[in-house]
Amino acid sequence: MSRLRAYVRSIREELKHEIEASLDGEYTPKQVAGSFALGVFITSLPTLGTGFLLFIVIAYVFSNVSKLALFSSVIVLNPPVKWGVYGSSFWLGSLLLGPVGGVSRSDISLSAAPEVVVRLLLGNFILAVVFTAVGYVVAYRLTAAYRRRNGESGIIDGVM
Repeated sequence: MSRLRAYVRSIREELKHEIEASLDGEYTPKQVAGSFALGVFITSLPTLGTGFLLFIVIAYVFSNVSKLALFSSVIVLNPPVKWGVYGSSFWLGSLLLGPVGGVSRSDISLSAAPEVVVRLLLGNFILAVVFTAVGYVVAYRLTAAYRRRNGESGIIDGVM
């Protein structure tokens, strides 16, 4: 049991070190926040698993993207949370475009009728934009506060 605790503690310390390195690293708070927000946007959309591949391409092609911030967005919108997002997306799309006769939230899927898919995608896109904006602000403020607390305020590039 103590060996398991030691292993968990070492993982936790390594993760903490990686997060602090990302926040202290070569990226500005705007780059960290932008990377996180981009990840939130992609993760919010119904990419059917291709979002992760897109993350890999983005991380490889763009040097100014914080890889840790980009990939950490998956934690926020993990698979169980996404089902709630999809239900909310359909509700929002139906609110804006009108209901689809004979369809309930339990019928939502990308294989459903085109009317359902349009409402799902419209609502999902709107929620993705909102989540992205909120994610950017939160990531920026957390990164800036972390750097101020650690005496790195000269690096922070002004107020958003």
